[in-house]
Amino acid sequence: MSAHTAETKIVRGACPQDCPDTCAFLYHVEDGKLVEVTGDPNHPMTKGGLCVKLKNFADHHYHPDRLLYPLKRVGAKGSGQFTRITWDEALTTIRDEWTNIIRQYGPEAIMPHAYLGHQGTINGLTSGDAFFNRLGSSIAEKTYCESGSSTAWLMTVGPTGGLEVESLAHSKYIIVWGMNMVNTNLHAWPFILEARSKGAKIVVIDPVRTKTAKQADWHIPLRPGTDGALALGMMHVIMCEQDLVDHDYVQKYTLGFEELRARAAEYPPERVAEITGVPAEDIRKLAREYATTQPSAIRQGVAIERSPGGGDAVRLITMLPALTGAWRHVGGGTIEMPIWEFPFNFDFMCRPDFIRPGARVINELDLGAALTGELGLLPPIQSLFVYNSNPVSQAPDASRIVKGLQREDLFMVVSELFITDTAKYADIILPAAMQAEVFDLMVTWGHLYAQLNQPAIPPPGECVANAELFRRLAKTMGFNDPHFTLSDEEMVVGSYHWDAPQFEGITIEKLKEVGWLRLNVGLPHERKPHAEGNFKTPSGKCEFKSSLAENGNFVAEVWRSGYTGMQPRNYVDPVPDYIPPGESPHHSPDHATRFPLNLISPKPHSFLNSQYGNEPMQQKRQGEQLILINPRDASTRGIGAGSYVKVFNERGAFEAKAELSEDVMVGMLMTNVGHWPGHNRMGSAVNATTAPRHSNLGNASVYSDNLVEVHAI
Repeated sequence: MSAHTAETKIVRGACPQDCPDTCAFLYHVEDGKLVEVTGDPNHPMTKGGLCVKLKNFADHHYHPDRLLYPLKRVGAKGSGQFTRITWDEALTTIRDEWTNIIRQYGPEAIMPHAYLGHQGTINGLTSGDAFFNRLGSSIAEKTYCESGSSTAWLMTVGPTGGLEVESLAHSKYIIVWGMNMVNTNLHAWPFILEARSKGAKIVVIDPVRTKTAKQADWHIPLRPGTDGALALGMMHVIMCEQDLVDHDYVQKYTLGFEELRARAAEYPPERVAEITGVPAEDIRKLAREYATTQPSAIRQGVAIERSPGGGDAVRLITMLPALTGAWRHVGGGTIEMPIWEFPFNFDFMCRPDFIRPGARVINELDLGAALTGELGLLPPIQSLFVYNSNPVSQAPDASRIVKGLQREDLFMVVSELFITDTAKYADIILPAAMQAEVFDLMVTWGHLYAQLNQPAIPPPGECVANAELFRRLAKTMGFNDPHFTLSDEEMVVGSYHWDAPQFEGITIEKLKEVGWLRLNVGLPHERKPHAEGNFKTPSGKCEFKSSLAENGNFVAEVWRSGYTGMQPRNYVDPVPDYIPPGESPHHSPDHATRFPLNLISPKPHSFLNSQYGNEPMQQKRQGEQLILINPRDASTRGIGAGSYVKVFNERGAFEAKAELSEDVMVGMLMTNVGHWPGHNRMGSAVNATTAPRHSNLGNASVYSDNLVEVHAI
């Protein structure tokens, strides 16, 4: 609790950031001002701790550069020159521009662009879906993160929460696969350390020797994008070499064992070693230890999906616990996204009944090509509405996005907290509310607690929450649907099935009183969700051979499972396979010769995506844009420690300060995403180099499939 005076008012809330921890907050208010934000010490998962990003979260609300009023552009696009206008002026301008666009081109010439700048139920990912579906705009397919992993998960085990992080305290063998938990899932790490104190072994599989890897008992570095091959190599040992299969579990609770074994037979450890760079004996040791040390657990990271074969890699990793019977035990199984236990009412949130037949879908990762005309869209995009997102920083192929945003005929509206690198190109900017100023039920993709955020202070100036923003836009556009007259609380209530078993005992009234409540899904020390199968697939089994892919009902079934908008672009093999990186000597020999280094760009320690990238304290803590390069690669290029370098390929370039480190493998580089391009040298950042191609499932991104070259400046 706070050490402030007796007049301090405490209001309960929860973190809005795109993070699996979703920490429980206590807002401290004195004389109507937010003076401190602390963690709730009673929350079983987050236990009162907050990450470094939130150390000055109260001050963040009063940042001197915060947007407080609607703005209209008065300078050239990208100049950042704006003048204050009223809400009536802003809304009238939007209505008039959109009305003209709809009259000339149709509503599909308008495109929304949003992601998880806010993670709330009514202010987050789907907050604008009902409005834009009613407007008839192009549908934005939101696949920045987790879409490939989630699609793979649904195909394999269905919409189940699976293993949870609190149960890791009971595991005896833990693999952290493609996740730097100490940076990005901090509050789960103590449960792993608790397991270690009782004798558990911690293994980290990651191309980089991260902070998490340095704390592990065994770090296994592998080449980016080869995770699927490593999983198949483990399966080869388990199924074909040493027979470490739990045959009873497989017979009762899985589908497609023989087909999977035939696939695994193609990947002996020696072949996998050539693909991944992991020695064959290490592959055998990993497979043997994982299969024979129960309960064993795998914590999967989002990074696995970020390659052309990322979807199949997640499918394969998700199958491992069923092969070995790990699901039988408390602390056994795998974690992808426990969010599937929440009983969302997606139809209420998104209103798919508003969607016009044949509505156009544009993937958000293709934004640059959509704006520049390279997708050949008819009608072309004439207006872009951005909220909860900063694509110039976070989206791939950023140079092309900037080119598109410079179009004089593009009418662009941005709802934001600050003038970001994206907002600089807007014609109209609308001021958004921050977390301590809004009412919302927070969505968490990392644990099993429903958390209510209650407003502690009113929004300053003329800022509004997203829910209110879309109510105003609906009224401006003349929509009289009852949906757009609902209060915040009515919207939260409608967004969930409160009579679902998971919500037994949970009500809005109780949440207002205590802030958070655990879902009714069993306690961590007893939870064994798939000890006797009960998978939520069409067969009720863990599907080594996907019935969704085999039956051709993939799109419809995934929609009914609750993950909207995921459509495979190519054939999906019912039995997963290793799909190599697209930018490799095998697929693109000329490209790989010109750009021989594989650049990966994970999240940083002090920024959250691009949030806090303009905060002086966080900038000082994070430091300038660095590029980690192996000393051998640096030596051949005449690059010294601390020197500045240019990182480039045919898509774009950025400059960074070189840090020589054995933490990255020979042939690869690592830098962090999240630095604001406008604050960087050259005015660009890492996503100037990344490709807008897609993974094999969920149209996910391939940020890690990025070949570059680096030269000293």
